[in-house]
Amino acid sequence: MASPLRRNLLADQAADLLLSRLGAGEWDVGARLPGETTLAAELGVGRSTVREALRMLAGQGLLRSRQGIGVFVERTEPVADGWTNVLRGAAIAAVVEVRNAIEVEAARLAARRATDADVRSLRRALDLRAAAFDKGDAEFVAADVEVHRAIVVAAHNPVLTELFETFVPRLTEAMIEMIELLGLRRRDPAPDADDHHLLVEAIAAGDAEAAARISRAHLDAMLGALNDGCAPAEPGTNARFGR
Repeated sequence: MASPLRRNLLADQAADLLLSRLGAGEWDVGARLPGETTLAAELGVGRSTVREALRMLAGQGLLRSRQGIGVFVERTEPVADGWTNVLRGAAIAAVVEVRNAIEVEAARLAARRATDADVRSLRRALDLRAAAFDKGDAEFVAADVEVHRAIVVAAHNPVLTELFETFVPRLTEAMIEMIELLGLRRRDPAPDADDHHLLVEAIAAGDAEAAARISRAHLDAMLGALNDGCAPAEPGTNARFGR
């Protein structure tokens, strides 16, 4: 085990020490790292310093945080400069593609099958999403997911609902990462509010084709934002994804 760090050293030095342990093979790809408390004791620093070091390594594509589960090893060596964001964006894009497969059809079915109670639930979830504009990214994403959950429930297809529920943890993780990666909420604390309003109103009006079209356009715009925001540094390189 690495020697403890003196408490006056910075988080980047803690990150360097964790990186050396990764490179030495202490943790394999896919392994879960010890918790923050354990790492803090091993390194001789505070938990906030460990948290920042882990965030730095995640930003290099080495680690991935899974909400409520832990931090896992994605790779043991940093990727080449300029490609970290491309890889992160590609992983998020894969999640958005699955959202297309689930949510566009859910919107279409919800417009055909939603009851008055479903529509009330949709509008309530939409209001809660709007009210979460001043909360942290995790809280905002949780409110956003509730809107999409209400749409899936309104489709009245139990298999689709079950599929969505198994997907929610990965969806939540990817959306939080996308907000961080692209800085979306710095420009707009409640992004895509108009899209969500139009989608709910199309479902309430029973317009299945409009609901599907709005849902697809919303998700396609996410893929476009990822393509634009995660382009590689090398000129002339084609690293587009999600199409």
